[in-house]
Amino acid sequence: MTIEIHQPVAELTPDALRRRLDPATLPFETTAEVAPGRGTIGQPRAIDAIGFGLEVRSYGYNTFVAGQPGSGRETSIIDLVDEFAPRQPTPNDWVYVHNFDDADQPNSIQLPVGRGAALAADMFQFVSDAQREIPRAFDSDDYARRQREVLTEIGGRRDKLFEELQQFAVANSFTIQMTQTGIATIPTINNQPIPNEAYGLLPETQRQEIEKHGKLVQERLGATMRQARQLEREAAERIVALDRDVTLFAIGPLLHELRERYDGVDEVRHYIDAVQEDVLANYGEFRVPDSMATPDPAQAAALQMQAGRRAEYLARYQVNVLIDNSGTHGAPVISERNPTYYNLIGRMDYRSMFGTMITDFREIKPGALHRANGGLLVLHATDILRQPFAWEALKRALLCREIRIEHMGEQLSMVPVATLRPEPIPLDIKVILIGSSMLYQALYAADEDFAELFKVKADFAPDMTWNDENVGHYVAFISRHIRDNDLRHLDRVAVARIIEHGARLREDRRKLSARMLEIANVLTEASYWAGKAGREIVTAEDVNHAIDMKVYRSNLIEERVHEMLTDGTIDVETTGKRVGQINGIAVLSLGDYAFGQPSRISARVALGSGEVESVEREIKLSGPVHAKGFLILTGYLHGQYGQEAPLAIRSTITFEQSYDEVEGDSASSVELYALLSAIGDIPLRQSIAVTGSVDQYGKVQAVGGVTDKIEGFFKVCRSLGLTGEQGVIIPATNVPSLMLSDE
Repeated sequence: MTIEIHQPVAELTPDALRRRLDPATLPFETTAEVAPGRGTIGQPRAIDAIGFGLEVRSYGYNTFVAGQPGSGRETSIIDLVDEFAPRQPTPNDWVYVHNFDDADQPNSIQLPVGRGAALAADMFQFVSDAQREIPRAFDSDDYARRQREVLTEIGGRRDKLFEELQQFAVANSFTIQMTQTGIATIPTINNQPIPNEAYGLLPETQRQEIEKHGKLVQERLGATMRQARQLEREAAERIVALDRDVTLFAIGPLLHELRERYDGVDEVRHYIDAVQEDVLANYGEFRVPDSMATPDPAQAAALQMQAGRRAEYLARYQVNVLIDNSGTHGAPVISERNPTYYNLIGRMDYRSMFGTMITDFREIKPGALHRANGGLLVLHATDILRQPFAWEALKRALLCREIRIEHMGEQLSMVPVATLRPEPIPLDIKVILIGSSMLYQALYAADEDFAELFKVKADFAPDMTWNDENVGHYVAFISRHIRDNDLRHLDRVAVARIIEHGARLREDRRKLSARMLEIANVLTEASYWAGKAGREIVTAEDVNHAIDMKVYRSNLIEERVHEMLTDGTIDVETTGKRVGQINGIAVLSLGDYAFGQPSRISARVALGSGEVESVEREIKLSGPVHAKGFLILTGYLHGQYGQEAPLAIRSTITFEQSYDEVEGDSASSVELYALLSAIGDIPLRQSIAVTGSVDQYGKVQAVGGVTDKIEGFFKVCRSLGLTGEQGVIIPATNVPSLMLSDE
């Protein structure tokens, strides 16, 4: 059977292992000569998307900014909104006021910029003035005279009623007498009351006549009492009307001034009308002077409690300034890093009064949605998704286009919670949500509202092409970071080293990493090490030292593994030949650091009927990708060698001294070589490590982490002894990925 060779193995030259930037091509001596750059580099697609999301005012055009941390997502957003927001109109102020019809549902009022605080100050002054003017009006001689006139008139009419009643009673041989229990009608003879004992001695006909006249007098008495009560009601109504007139006389000019001041703001004028009606209905609360001092200590506590109750009552005329945009220029930009339910939609605080927790419109506090209303709200997706009810609250606000402050107990309790229900505030906002691409995909798939609310995706690429334009952007970024953080400038050799490090981070000689946070960290640390060395300019030596020291702080586990490889605890051979044994290379990731570790892969064969077994797969230490790669390998074997006759072998493959889960398919070609070696009894050089996946036709495919794998095998060979014959076989398609260290 013929084995087709797709591509021969070629030895790479040193130039193919690392791309270098000639410092002489950089048109400066140090970064002090370079103008600092502005904006994000290498992300034109994402920048255009964010700008589009900001400009489109239609419903649902909020933006999800997807990308890796450190790729400049937040910096880009800050730069763009700092340019966009000042060009937008400043949103209005919002206040909450007492609802005189239903205190549990405070009213929201929108006012022009800066007028919210002014209304609060004006209402405070109104209450203060009313407390002075109303008692003064009631203490006036005119009020006393008008009240006296009403009472005198009503008293005269009442006296006339009872005088007429008495005359009627006398005409019917009765008299009217006032007793402790009320008014009594007493029969008379010759205008003298008849004693009780004498009444029984009267003739029957005379008693009947007296009883007849008594009924008439009682009826007249009842009618008179009804008329008297009507007079009392009339007196009370006229006194109330007088009091309202006097109160209106006292507060009318004050309210007229307020109406003129807020002419054109209909909601405020309606509120002032409601205030007027409430003051006229409760003017008694204003009649008591503030000074209620008493020489009697026994009354002090009662008066103090009364004063507290009165102050609490008058607080209904205060104005709760929820949002004051007087200090805002353009659209507000709010970044909320703790987006809890209450931090987003606002809350209602409680205070203790006489041992009871109470609240009212004054205790309403704004949330991030209120502060960003009319502007932009920046959130991290992971932050809001971690908070109970916060994500649903944000969606509800965006869907309904209003901010409705509700107690969380409404969400948790089966029984409605007795609390305030403030009037919702209309919402006009742009939300920018920052997260990973994976999180975007998860939300898009799992949340049916997500696509409707976040119609713009700004995708930050992990890299940019290594060309002259982007090198210039890199240099401008370096200059900006140095100036913004007061660091030492770099010479051009150090800059070249930074740019090469950017390609190394991306593991692609054609690309530069867009994770600018890592580049910024190297700049900061290189400046520190230059200072420790007494240099004012950062050199390539300082950059290299900063990179090496970052590795040193993170590679303790690598060193321990390396020790075990060197002393033979982990058995890996780098010389000689073995049948059915080959060195693969795994990449171990420690979060902020990854390294390559050689791993001995062995295969054994025996007579059988074509079974190919992976020990890791059998004991469930194989991840799904590794299991797939192994099954592909099996497919290749059967397709290549089992078409004319069934394979008469049974084979077993394993990663020796590996006790953790094996994942990835980058060892499938290595497993194939070990298996073919065992089948054909062909020794394999142990000085050569291999990486690469294989398809069902035997074609070797690219894998990840090639740079780490090569360097990991090199370190082991260096410790065990370099022979000049050691190396690593990689897929040809991985050659552009090589960005090896100077070693």
